[in-house]
Amino acid sequence: MEDEASSRDHVGSLERGLAVMEILARNPAGMTLTEMAEEAGLTRAGARRFLLTLVATGYATQSGRLFSLSPRLLTVARTWLGGASLWTFAAPIMREVAGKFDEACNAAVLSGEDVVYVARIPGRRILSVALDVGTRLPAYCTSMGRVLLSGLGADELKAFLGEAKIERRTPKTITGRATLGKAIGKARADGFAIVDEELELGLRSIAVPIKDRAGRIVAAINVSTQSARFSVEAMERDILPVLLKAKQRVEAFFFV
Repeated sequence: MEDEASSRDHVGSLERGLAVMEILARNPAGMTLTEMAEEAGLTRAGARRFLLTLVATGYATQSGRLFSLSPRLLTVARTWLGGASLWTFAAPIMREVAGKFDEACNAAVLSGEDVVYVARIPGRRILSVALDVGTRLPAYCTSMGRVLLSGLGADELKAFLGEAKIERRTPKTITGRATLGKAIGKARADGFAIVDEELELGLRSIAVPIKDRAGRIVAAINVSTQSARFSVEAMERDILPVLLKAKQRVEAFFFV
């Protein structure tokens, strides 16, 4: 019954029209009616109706025999993106990660010497660290912080290492500035960071960077867990591949 209802609700002409728009987007120089019919698998008459409808509604333009998308589509995209935080749209991706491991998945940006949480999908397991959107944690002893610091330029990183307030949070916290610099360099080389009980005993986390179109690190996402649940080796073996796939999806969604 559900399949039948779904079939009744499916608008095939809209699906084909959207496919025509996607084909035009892949051909910014424009396409002829014949070229569109061939690529979209339509008759010439069908392709003509879709293309002329897009022209009539302002989503495409016609110059001689060539049809191209118009800037109106960008206006629609800007309106959509302006209606909510971009991290709202990353939430389903992060939720998949959190659900796979039954652990929290978080996103943060760098703000001075801290990371600031901009999105959070909590896990079912309780951690003593109280975290929510807007929470600030020291960058030097968190996995997202290490990843974000790895994106700083040489002068910025030197200034951070020279001026940041660094204190021992646990017996495992790296407090030596030279050693911390090496850990940040390792995060840059590896493309991820694991922090093992440096913020709080019993808490481990692994983070990867989110980069913009220019290759700059603009955010980080991580999975945080109790040390009894995942060893460092298990985090790299099991969680890292999933985080890297999520990273690619977020980057594609935001910046491509």
